[in-house]
This record gives sequence, structure tokens and C-alpha cells, in this order.
Amino acid sequence: VLYTTCNDFVEESAESCLAMRYPNFTLYLLDDSSNPACQRQVDDFAARHPGRAKVIRRTDRAGFKAGNLNHALQHLVREPLFVIADADEILPVDFLEKLVPRLEHDPHCGFIQANHASKPWANSQLEKDMGVGVDIHWKWYQPLRNHFGFVMFLGHGALLRRDCWQQVQGFPELVSEDLAYALAIRDIGYYGKFAEDVLCYEEFPSSVRAFRIRHVKWTRGTCEFLGQWFTRLMRSRNISLTEKVDVLFPTLNLPLTLFYFFFMINAGLVLPLSLGHYQDLTLVMLDHEVVVPTMHMPKEIMVLFTLDFFLITILTITAPVLCFIIEMWKQPLRLFRFLSHSTALYAALSPLSAICVIGYLITRKARFLVTGDLGIQPGIITPKSNGTLPQRAWKFLCETHPDHPGVWILEICCALLFIATALVGFQVSFLGLAIAFLLLPIMHFVGWSQPAMRVLQYLPFTIIMAGLGLGSMSMVGMQPVLFGFGFHF
Repeated sequence: VLYTTCNDFVEESAESCLAMRYPNFTLYLLDDSSNPACQRQVDDFAARHPGRAKVIRRTDRAGFKAGNLNHALQHLVREPLFVIADADEILPVDFLEKLVPRLEHDPHCGFIQANHASKPWANSQLEKDMGVGVDIHWKWYQPLRNHFGFVMFLGHGALLRRDCWQQVQGFPELVSEDLAYALAIRDIGYYGKFAEDVLCYEEFPSSVRAFRIRHVKWTRGTCEFLGQWFTRLMRSRNISLTEKVDVLFPTLNLPLTLFYFFFMINAGLVLPLSLGHYQDLTLVMLDHEVVVPTMHMPKEIMVLFTLDFFLITILTITAPVLCFIIEMWKQPLRLFRFLSHSTALYAALSPLSAICVIGYLITRKARFLVTGDLGIQPGIITPKSNGTLPQRAWKFLCETHPDHPGVWILEICCALLFIATALVGFQVSFLGLAIAFLLLPIMHFVGWSQPAMRVLQYLPFTIIMAGLGLGSMSMVGMQPVLFGFGFHF
């Protein structure tokens, strides 16, 4: 059992590895920690379990997590089957008991990926609010892949064959080593399976800061994967077209956020400012009138807003959250809370994603950021780098770490610009999205559970739904005033 840690050792998780019912296995603690306190934790744990837990360290962190695994498997670990466990993961006691016979029974199966759920005993409010999304996602997306898609190795909570690892010459040493490895063994005739009945527990990031760090790692790591593996994937004769599509849809989603961001700039800023015309809007409330100058699009463009365009908009918005709607439609308040929280967290990532993709395109580098790294105190802005301005700019592009002031300054400026444009053009749904852009970098520092943030988290989704409601009125002949070019957001 290969337990990987880098300044994020969790004793409860390591204990779960040793608690599995199986007659013959060894726990290897692959410690890449740079923090002496974390190293002492690992050493103390191994000392309490002599003969059952062994510590493996290396002199550098080359190759990130893949390099850590390859180092252990090349030099010290000789067992024919191995498990990979993340630092925060809880393995069930029957993990090996159930999965080892299945893997040994099928010689063409290269790995078995276990199911996962969020920890029901989560401490942070963010984990409690978003954990249900992890559970539903695993339930709806992963089991189907055994029959209709590509079973992905997700980097942890899986049992693997050593001989497969040898045939592909180790884990590819890039940030998305798990997906690249699954493709490498599929390319030589092996495949993976998903075990829905073996349930591991994992943590949702405990803070907005940790969530954003994970997103930066995923975005740049996915860009790196596509840059190095896209051609090999498309040329592979052992990987079917269906499997290729199943791999490309979720992986292209992150880098394509850059184009979505450019689309928002075009539709939300460029077109209204270049083609729109100002018109006074009179708001009447009781016996008071207020005249507000607003921007309207010409009639030649407004003809786009017909029933088919509206239905495409609804489909686009509901498709990513359809499984959550189906699961929770009988609990409308719970569904509303979850969709509100998801909008404030996930829908607000576009500016950060765009920064990451641009940084990767310029530098062609990705960096493995550890979500639960205890070596840096949460909320502390990293010190200014030494060197000239071009050197500091290059480092910023190489890392795009969400702690960097440049990242959240760009996010806030972008959000304020979008908010101003949405107000001038009365683009209601676009206004809700722009407010989400503003809240996310603020929550990075003040936290998810801050009382004012707990209230404001509902604002983006509520405004977006209000904009869609106004749009739906126009479909039945009622032309709402607050309905502009940006309603499709």
C-alpha cells in the first residue's frame, strides 16, 4: 500500500490503510514532505507500527507524485500488486479483500478504481455544503464507464498491477499522471474497472483557498496532459472512438474555459459597447419616477432571442447539474442551497481558469500543488519574489498560485468591469455571474463561513435565475424591460 504525502500527513488515513483485513501487506509511507514537523509525524507513526509501516524518502521532488511513486517502485517496493492512497483518504477494511480476487481473476485488467464519497464527519462548513456533490458525481458518472466509456484511474483509491507499471515504464511524470497512466496501459491492451461497491472516503477541500489551489493544479495539469498526450490518444488503435470522446470531454473542458472567457468578454463587453445604443429607462415605484440611462442592442440582434435560443440556453445551464437536479428535486430547498453554493464556487472559476491556461500556454509548464499542504499557513500572501520585474512576471506565469496578489487583483478587476457593464446594459443573469467572480477571491481570504459571505453566496444564483425568468416571460409575449443581450449567461 503506497501512501503518498507531502506536508499533508493525516494519521487517521494512514491508520485506515493498516486496518484493512488482509493477511499479507505492507504500508509504505512515501514522504515528500519538506516540513520537518510533518516528517516527524510520519516517522512517529512508522515507529508505532514496526514491520508494518515503512518510510520511503528521496533526495528531490522530481516528477511530482508520479516521481515519488516511481522512485518507490523502482528501488524498494517489489510486491506484484499495489494500492495508491492519498494523504486524506480513508480506505474501507474490505478494500483488499474484495479487489485482489477481482484483479487476479482478470489478467487483462490493469487496475480497479474504487468508489469514493465525501467524509460524513467533515469539520469545515465548505465540506458539509459541497460534499453531497462529490457523492452524486461519483454515483452518476463513474459506474457507467464500465460499459459505455473509458474507466479512468483517478490517482488514489485504486489497486494496480506491477507488471502493467513495468510494461509502460512507470507513471508518466506529469501533473495528471493518473489519466496518462490509464491511457498508457489501455494503449497496450489492458483496461481499468470501476468497483462501485468498494467505498473510500475523501475530503472536499476544507477552505476556498484549498479549493482554488486544487483547481489551479487540475487546470494546468490538464493543459499539460493534452499538450503531451492528445496526439497519442487520437492515434491509438486500441482505444475506441467512444473511449477517446469520453476522455476528451472532461479534459478539454478546463482549457476551453479560456475561450468561454473570451466569449464573455465579447458578448458582455465588446458587442454591447460597440453596437449598443443608450436609451432612457423610466422606473416607476408608487408615485416616484427614476430615469436611468441604459444600453440596448439594435433590433437586428434582438431577433436572435427566440424560443430555440432560449431552449438552448436552458439546456446549456441545466446539463452540467442535471444529475443533482434529479437526485434532489424532491427536496427543493436543499437543491436551491446546493446550486447556490455551486454557483458561488464553480461558476466563479472562469477568470482563474483563464489565467491558468494563459500561463501554461506561455510557459508550457505545470506544477503539482498539494491541496492540503500544511507547510504554508492558509490566508498568508506569499512574499514578493526576488529578481527583476521580467523574472517576477515569469515566475507568476509559471505558478499562477491563487495566493499571489496578481491573481486575485486580476480576478477582482475583471469582476468589477463585468458588473459595471451588466448594470449599464441591464444584463441580469450576467450580473449574477459577475458577482460570483467578485466573491470568490474575497472568500479566498475571509473564508467560506464568514457570516456576510454565507448570505452573499446565494446572490449570484438567485440573480441568474431571475434573469432567466425574465427571459422566459418574453417567450409568452411579455417583453420584460430587464432583458438584454447577456441573458444567455
